[in-house]
Amino acid sequence: MTAAPATGSLAADADGLWRACFQAMASPCEVLIDGLPEHRARPLAALACNEALRIERTWSRYRDDTIVSRINRAAGQPVEVDPETARLIDFGAALHQQSAGAFDLSSGVLGRLWRFDGGGDWPAADAVTALLRQVGWHRARWDGQRLQMPAGMALDFGGIGKEYAVDRTLALLSAAEDVPMLVNFGGDLAANRPRRDGQPWQVGILESDRQIRLRQGAIATSGDAYRHVWHQGQRYSHILDARTGYPVAGAPRAVTVAAPTCSAAGAMSTLAMLHGPGAETFLDAQQADYHVLR
Repeated sequence: MTAAPATGSLAADADGLWRACFQAMASPCEVLIDGLPEHRARPLAALACNEALRIERTWSRYRDDTIVSRINRAAGQPVEVDPETARLIDFGAALHQQSAGAFDLSSGVLGRLWRFDGGGDWPAADAVTALLRQVGWHRARWDGQRLQMPAGMALDFGGIGKEYAVDRTLALLSAAEDVPMLVNFGGDLAANRPRRDGQPWQVGILESDRQIRLRQGAIATSGDAYRHVWHQGQRYSHILDARTGYPVAGAPRAVTVAAPTCSAAGAMSTLAMLHGPGAETFLDAQQADYHVLR
């Protein structure tokens, strides 16, 4: 039996597990709903799709009608933001401090130079140096309500937005129905509880035969599986160090982290990648639950 939530598909398997699938934030998205009849699963699927699309419409830097685009067009003038946007900015600013500047909400402009399509295009050093003049959160003025960025700089929530969307969507779904659910947006996922038979959700680890038995909480992965570049015989991830403008040498192929929320898991996996050869040391210091692929 099938139905259509918003702009996607909804189908159930023989055990009554509903799977809603749709596209948002340039990622395949799915929501698993365990143990509801179709007439109650369908509204949940639509709710999930609509929330993911709301987040994309609100904070994408590729749309002209978002608060992010308004900030980026402000040409150095301060822009007052709503409380939800303020919380995202605060989170990104905290990661900037924790990473000593390697993570930066203004580093999205570096994407103009990099093509992580599996090829060997490597930008010239002078081009990277020139573009770095438009990167640096320390140049922005943020007072908790108004953000002022110098002309030429740009805000980008790409490093934290999808994980936030997972957490927000799961919270909305859990408030609507008291059943087991799992939200998976492009491989970053969270579950509110075990399956209705008491068993954990089985989650595969990218490019590994290992599985994580997830009862509750979130899992996020950062790595080079889908977006990478080759240079002098080495494979580099798409995650850039905002201080240098280049990918981190010696970074793992992938870092998978489990945490109470997807935002926390995603932040930890990204910061670990930015530590390069010291990823495991960083994760151990954080007492993280993780798997590293090298």
